[in-house]
Amino acid sequence: MKKSRLSFLDRYLTGWIFTAVAVGVALGWLAPGVVPFLNRFSVGTTSIPIAAGLILMMYPPFTRVRYEELHEAFRNKRVLGLSLVQNWLIGPILMFVLAIIFLRGYPEYMAGLIMIGLARCIAMVIVWNELARGDTQYAAGLVAFNSIFQVLFYSVYAWVFITVLPGWFGLHGAVVNVSIGEVARSVFVYLGIPFIAGFMTRFVLVRAKGSEWYDRNFVPRVSPLTLVALLCTIVVMFSLKGGYIVRLPLDVVRIAIPLLIYFVVMFLVSFYMGRKLGADYSKTTTLAFTAASNNFELAIAVAISVFGISSGAAFAAVIGPLVEVPVMIALVNLALYFQRRYFANPESTDVKGVCVAGTR
Repeated sequence: MKKSRLSFLDRYLTGWIFTAVAVGVALGWLAPGVVPFLNRFSVGTTSIPIAAGLILMMYPPFTRVRYEELHEAFRNKRVLGLSLVQNWLIGPILMFVLAIIFLRGYPEYMAGLIMIGLARCIAMVIVWNELARGDTQYAAGLVAFNSIFQVLFYSVYAWVFITVLPGWFGLHGAVVNVSIGEVARSVFVYLGIPFIAGFMTRFVLVRAKGSEWYDRNFVPRVSPLTLVALLCTIVVMFSLKGGYIVRLPLDVVRIAIPLLIYFVVMFLVSFYMGRKLGADYSKTTTLAFTAASNNFELAIAVAISVFGISSGAAFAAVIGPLVEVPVMIALVNLALYFQRRYFANPESTDVKGVCVAGTR
């Protein structure tokens, strides 16, 4: 596929994202009325502006998925098994160990950090994977796979890692009650809605206009929505906690250090393991971002419902996306460097993937 000239937004994406972070923090700190105003648009622990931004952000990538070929994502059992081990064994254990090491004297911060490690990503990983030219179709399959596991096992994992295991290390555990219904609602909002919308869009328009028109005309027109919605979501997300970030900078750093280690280690280890298994670049980078990303919305919602909105656990959970966004942008650039350095054909994916270069 011939590579076209990147748009103005694409060329300076990293700068735009850091600008959005700065604007969000400044609004939360310098404009006290912003947070109460945004909190008016909430249902329970769900922020409607953030939920709307995430849904819009994920819709364009899901319009690219060839749903009729989605079963192909699960043919390689070794790669699928690796994803399962990364997300539901290595990830939770690594975050638990980091929480014990860095936040042993701060039990609520420790609980919030563990909740982030248990919540596997079902939303923004689609965006990071898209920016890194990963396999969109494979990412959709892995996200759906993780969503099922999340609905079934998140409450069990939370009980084990927050209530039971801390006692083995001489720490006090917390009683965590998370219902399957609560997890299912989060999965439906942040994954189900854009997934269904993308499926219906492709089904209707391909039948009406044909696949060539759909790929050449419709997909390029809606693709910019991902980046615009991402920037708007970052501004809202950071503005909600901008005041806390400025008032408690040392606590932010204390929580950010283990998060930074977690994201980088999970990405590098997963990328290395995927390449050793013989996966091509598109699948390797998809595996890496799926393992390294987390569902911060679920972690925040659970922390608020269990410990309260003003708790240390809720504060720690909020720091998750504040660290994840800039780190993932850096890892997107690192993945693209690995593509050029270690893979023979950096401009393409495999035959079942979706080429991203030059499509926006």
